[in-house]
Amino acid sequence: MNSASSTMGSTIDPSEAAHFGRMAADWWNPAGSSAMLHKLNPPRLRYIRSRIDAHWGSDPASYAPLADKTALDVGCGAGLLCEPLARLGATVTGIDPAPENVEAAAVHAARSGLAIGYRAAGIEEVTGRYDLVTSLEVIEHVAEPAAFVDGLAGAVADGGLLILSTPNRTPLSRLALITLAEGTRRIPHGTHDWEKFLTPDELRALVEDAGLTVMDVQGLAFSPARGFELSESTALDYFMTAVRG
Repeated sequence: MNSASSTMGSTIDPSEAAHFGRMAADWWNPAGSSAMLHKLNPPRLRYIRSRIDAHWGSDPASYAPLADKTALDVGCGAGLLCEPLARLGATVTGIDPAPENVEAAAVHAARSGLAIGYRAAGIEEVTGRYDLVTSLEVIEHVAEPAAFVDGLAGAVADGGLLILSTPNRTPLSRLALITLAEGTRRIPHGTHDWEKFLTPDELRALVEDAGLTVMDVQGLAFSPARGFELSESTALDYFMTAVRG
């Protein structure tokens, strides 16, 4: 979930950075304030792995399909996605606007024996280009979505992938994520602003305006029996994959 000024302007919303920074110490607790992110991670990783294999033709049975590749996770929080990407073989960099988050991320990675480069920064401060750029459940928290997507696109290497996820702006997402999840404190109150959610068509337009080609859109749904799962329906939340070149 979870991004400072530069020539492109700041995309960081300071109040959002502070909100997520307050969660830093509890980020890796699967029963804590980031419990929903822990539940989201398995379908996230299934989707990312499927896109990696489809794009680079890697063996689905391989333990390291990202070997010799670089990855950047933008809005990395305390590293819930960075660590699996590192275990898939990538050289990983994680950035987040909250210093508390990157400190917690670095400590956890060291304890896990993983070499991941973390820094407190926004996308405006990224100068390198990466084979894989991810930013999951982040764009709905930034100040300037178009500038943010431009920055993400600029960080994607030729032939590289950009993978995004975000809630859709629908009655279902308002009910599920705000009325129910925030109302019952399953996620911290004030985490979401429904008006900042983007529809798939809106996000596709931003990605294409930034010079990338959208290759795939897939929904993320919630089942009371099975939890979060990949779905044909984008009514609640969705992934989008785009490619440069």
